[in-house]
Amino acid sequence: MNRELLITHASQLVTLAGPARTRVGAEMRELAIIKDGAVLARDGVIVAVGATSEVEPQAAVDALHLDAGSSVVMPGFVDAHTHPVFAGTREDEYEMRAAGMTYQQIAASGGGIRSTVRRTRAASEDELFELGKIRAGWLLGHGTTTVEAKSGYGLTVDDELKILRVIRRLNDETALELIPTFLGAHEIPDEYRNKREDYIRLVIDEMLPRVAAEGLARYCDVFCESHVFTVNDSRRVLTRAKELGFGIRLHAEQLSLSGGASLAAELGAASADHLEWVDQAGIEALRQAGVIAILLPGAVFNLGLTRYAPARAMIDAGLGVALATDFNPGSSPTPSMQMILSIACTQMRMTPAEVITAATINGACSLGCEARLGSIESGKQADIVMHDCSDYRQIPYFFGVNHAVVVIKSGEVVVDTRGDASTASR
Repeated sequence: MNRELLITHASQLVTLAGPARTRVGAEMRELAIIKDGAVLARDGVIVAVGATSEVEPQAAVDALHLDAGSSVVMPGFVDAHTHPVFAGTREDEYEMRAAGMTYQQIAASGGGIRSTVRRTRAASEDELFELGKIRAGWLLGHGTTTVEAKSGYGLTVDDELKILRVIRRLNDETALELIPTFLGAHEIPDEYRNKREDYIRLVIDEMLPRVAAEGLARYCDVFCESHVFTVNDSRRVLTRAKELGFGIRLHAEQLSLSGGASLAAELGAASADHLEWVDQAGIEALRQAGVIAILLPGAVFNLGLTRYAPARAMIDAGLGVALATDFNPGSSPTPSMQMILSIACTQMRMTPAEVITAATINGACSLGCEARLGSIESGKQADIVMHDCSDYRQIPYFFGVNHAVVVIKSGEVVVDTRGDASTASR
């Protein structure tokens, strides 16, 4: 590990310095920007933040020095909802949707999640790991340094454990940090289509205890929709998960107003995710319970839908809002948080400052990592990204462009695409 890392001359050092809690309302526009900013990290931890003239003299002579060259320097993105471990792709379904079929029609005919389940079951742990390594590289390359990673494409005891072991191995063997979530209640698998209750019992009585015993997940999630897992089904699974010590998350109100938001509030979930159909009562319930809303506009965009989560109503109500990619093989196959920020600005009327907050410190808060991730402050982990623009608003403005040119995880440079070695020196 580099003993010291010094970054200087950031056009804007977007620190997001502030309270180590979810930013709400007007707080989401407060980015604590330092012009001509600098950061000094030692042994992977930030030790000084400020103007270049103040920080640079504090560095050791042999520190690794990165001149930001008037670039924007920001915290690494914290992507709080991804499904990165799977086999196979679904470009055939992408073509079907372009021809007019809906996501629900494709799923009802055996496609969708169940299609990926069949391919993932057939893949070995090593095969899934190699695929996961490629995707970890994609995520890092787009400026994401931490993800929440869900299982959910196995739907048997052994296959769910296999996916979670791959997530653990990716966390150990790649630079990307993965926080694991068990999502055995993602879909009813083919062999249980006429035995729903038996599958729910399998999740509660066998999967959850095994995952807990092996320490393979920090959270448990459920896809709460009337045609998959009802509110009552979801309550049963998540109540058992809480008893076993898991934090809980919930896919809620994605395809209908099913009551998932109210359930997330009732159970004190860490997050309620999607929320395209949530109503004002659901927003208020989440706010009062301190549940963070994780919005996933990439799925709406990619499925060709028009109903986005009501971000403005949420922010105006004082509800904590995060953004995530929902990276998965079906509804949102993108590793780019930058693209998600663009969609959130144009389709959900979030401001550039709000989307930056939602993709960094608020994502970290939803994962219980706000004390060490999500902002550039002394004492926090040095997860930092340099973007090739002079103003942070250009990141969502130039949509479809990958602005991340240097990615640093725990003080180590893990991506550097600048190609000009003169900007780095010892």
